[in-house]
Order: sequence, then C-alpha cells, then structure tokens
Amino acid sequence: MGKKGGCGFVGWLMVLVILALLGVGIFLVVRHKMNKSDDDGDSIPGPPGAIQKKYSDALNVAVQFFDVQKAGKLNEDKITWRGDSALEDGSTVKLDLSKGMYDAGDHMKFGFPMAFTATVLSWSILEYGDQMEAVNQLGTAQDSLKWITDFLIHAHPSDNVLYVQVGDPVSDHKCWDRPEDMTEKRPVFQVNASSPGSDVAAEAAAALASASLVFKKKDSDYSSTLLKHAKQLFSFADKYRGSYCDSIPGSATYYNSTGYGDELLWAASWLYHATGDRSYLQYVTGSNGNDFADFGNPSWFSWDNKLPGIQVLLARLTFLGEKDTSNSGLQQYRETAEAVMCGLIPDSPTATSSRTDGGLVWVSDWNALQQPVAAAFLASVYSDYLLTSGKRQFSCSGSTFKSSDLKKFARSQADYVLGDNPMKLSYLVGYGDKYPQFVHHRGASIPADASTGCSDGWKWLSSTDPNPNVAMGALVGGPFKNDSYVDDRNNTMQTEPSTYNSAAMVGLLSGLVTTSSVVQSFN
Repeated sequence: MGKKGGCGFVGWLMVLVILALLGVGIFLVVRHKMNKSDDDGDSIPGPPGAIQKKYSDALNVAVQFFDVQKAGKLNEDKITWRGDSALEDGSTVKLDLSKGMYDAGDHMKFGFPMAFTATVLSWSILEYGDQMEAVNQLGTAQDSLKWITDFLIHAHPSDNVLYVQVGDPVSDHKCWDRPEDMTEKRPVFQVNASSPGSDVAAEAAAALASASLVFKKKDSDYSSTLLKHAKQLFSFADKYRGSYCDSIPGSATYYNSTGYGDELLWAASWLYHATGDRSYLQYVTGSNGNDFADFGNPSWFSWDNKLPGIQVLLARLTFLGEKDTSNSGLQQYRETAEAVMCGLIPDSPTATSSRTDGGLVWVSDWNALQQPVAAAFLASVYSDYLLTSGKRQFSCSGSTFKSSDLKKFARSQADYVLGDNPMKLSYLVGYGDKYPQFVHHRGASIPADASTGCSDGWKWLSSTDPNPNVAMGALVGGPFKNDSYVDDRNNTMQTEPSTYNSAAMVGLLSGLVTTSSVVQSFN
C-alpha cells in the first residue's frame, strides 16, 4: 500500500507539473499575441500594449502646436516665446472672445476650421484616450480642447447667434507681427437668423456635442453646458439654413464652405452619440441622409468635407453599439465608409492611383498633408472597429482585406510625415533631426524680444535666417507631388501649418502609439 501510495503521489505530482507548464505556455502565447503588432492581422485587441517609441515621441511633439496657437491669457509658459494676446477680442460686443486658437500662421480666428479642429480632437480623445494616457498626453489634449470649447461657448450668447470670426483678414494680412504685439482692430462677425450660417453653426454643434462626451466623467457640469449649447446650435443651423460665406463674404477667400449638408449630418451624428436621442439618428438616416450623404461616392475628409468622417462614425454603430444593425440608412453609411477604406489600401482594385512615388496619398498641391493624414486617421479608427467587433475582414470589389491592411496604410502615411520620404525630412516641426526651419508663422519667425509693429516686421518674413523660435508640433503643408519640398517662409502652400492638420495628426499618432487597443463605448 505504501509503495502504491508513493507511486500515486509521484504520478499526480508529474501531472500537476505538466499542467503548470501548459498554463505558463498558454499565458506566454496569449501575452505574445496581446503585445505583438498588428502586421499579420492576428493581434488581439485589449488595453494599451507595448509603447511604440517613435509614435510616442512624435505625439509628444504634435500636441504642443495647440499651445503655440493659443490666444488669450496664457497661464503657463509652455511655449517660452509665447505670451498673452488678443485679450480684448469680443470687447466691442461685450463678450470675452479672448480664447480660441489662431488657425494657421496668421492671427485670424476663423470659427469654421477652429470648430472642426475641436471635433477631430474630441474624436481622437474618445477613440484613443487610453492610449494618450499611456504616454501622458491625455490631460494635455483635453486642456487644448477646452481652450477651444470655452471660446465656442462664449461665442454663442443666445440661441440663434454665433460669433464665427475675430479679425479682418484683409487688415490682418497687411501685418507681419507677433500676436502679443497686435495693434490692428479686431472686428467680430456673427451669423444669426437673418444672416444664417448652417455650416459653421453645425460644426460648432458637432464640436460641443463630441466634447461633452470627452468631459462627461471629468466634469459633468461642464459637459452638460457643452451639450446644451450643442443642441441649441444644431436647432439654429437646421432651422435657418444657409451658408456662412453668403453672410460673411470675406471668409470665402480663406475657408469657403462648399455646402452645409455635411455639417448638419455631422452634428446630428455626434448629438446622437452624446444623447442617445433617436430623433438625431432618424435625422441622418432619413430624408436628410438621402439629400446630403452622397452614398456610394467616397471622398476626402477635411475641414470642408465631413462626409467620410460621418460615414466612419456611423459605421461605428453597426460594429459596436446600435441594436438595429439592419437599419438601411446605417448600412449605406457603412458601405460608403468601406468604399473610402478600399480607396486607401494600395493593393485594392479601387485604390486611388494618385500617390507620390514616396507613397503619400496625393490630393492637393496646397496643404498636401491635410487629406492623407486625415484619411490615415480614419483608416486607423476603422481598423480598430473591425478588430474589436471580430469582423476582421472586408471586401473591395471581390478582393478581401484585413483590418491590419488599414493599419499598415495608416502607418505608411504617418511614417512618411515623420521622415520616411525621399527628402528624409520630418514634416512635423520639432520631431527628428531634420525638419522645416522656415515655417510660415509670424510668431515663430520674429524674435520674442524684438520690438516690431504691424508694418516694420516684414523683414522677418523675408529674412534668410531660420526661424528664431521653433513652432513645436506644427504640421506644415507638405511636399509637392514629386515628393519635393522648398523650405522657404514665403512658400505658403508648403510651409504654413494649421491647427486642423495637427488635430488629425494627433489622432493618427494616438491610434499608433501602442501595439494594441480596444474600442470602447463613448459613454
């Protein structure tokens, strides 16, 4: 009996050892899958995985451009060569419009692209906030977002009034001075019931609705305020239809809106996500969708065209949350979203052939990086929708592609921007060893201790010396179609940065900064 008992003990011990080894092996396999990259399409989504240093470093740089562009009272000297500016903005109408951000290299506050910047930044935080937090950038992104939404709240003093522009572009562009030294008049312009601006009012509604989700847990009172203004602005935009460029013709030269239908759908889509009120869903899937969604025709996401963003955002519902996934309207948005994605993957039968030899998607000579970076952000988001929902494949005219193909495309565009291009130049100012030195940006081009006014600062524009101040995080316009870049301060189409470029870049980098992510409910 004793021998049998002894052999039985040894046998059970061996079984336990084998089971333990199997358990360790399974754990290592799962951990490997959790932390490896998505290159083979088999990555398992989960909490943020291993940090990708290149993208983490780039994100740390990219978020700084919002601090470069801030107007108003700056409480922290994050950018040492910046100071208080535009403190009297809005005083002529007894409003505080001192905050907000300058759109590009000048000192104009254009509400249309500013609101779009906020919407894209909100979306980036909602999708990738956990990844931003993993590299200590979430708080910075939220603070920058609030700088814009504070402005939008103040710019909306009553239900049917929205101030959409501070500064006169004609007089502003006669000056080359630091924002801290501005002396020119700063007129304000509004849209209202008799001079409508559905596009800009709806974009502001989208910005505030999406931001209400960002701050829902962090500051519930502020979130409620944002949502209240978003609802009012959407009602105003929908009831009094018209383009803001007809009401404020001077804006058309700089940010001409080609239509307001996409902004109405964009705002309603975000309001549905923020409220769960199905009337907003019915708005986008009913007659307004038929009128404005342009189903089946993929296009490029930008400050003027929200349709690809709407299509991806509403496709989210079919993947991750909407119970009635048979909704024919939602399916049309998803089908068009997939058409957008099919146009991006180089091996797709319907891929756009308009690319540089270096691999950058090519749409426009002016501000060439805007569309490829925005498209890459959407591709990253859509890839994560596919992966999280378990639907890892999709079809492009009979050819099957994986979620990893979209991530690969997103990485290719990000890598091009960060220096993997024929010029071996980082188009993200402050990142890498070689980046633009002659950025078309007034504040960056003038020494912080220089005493210049409106007209005597032009010498800094024409100076052959590099900018004395680094516009950290600026994403410049980018290369020509032959992959060349002329680093000249007067070369506005290539060397001028913008906040809306930066918002898309922050979203793209946040989607790539760790090796795995899982899409969560916005609520």
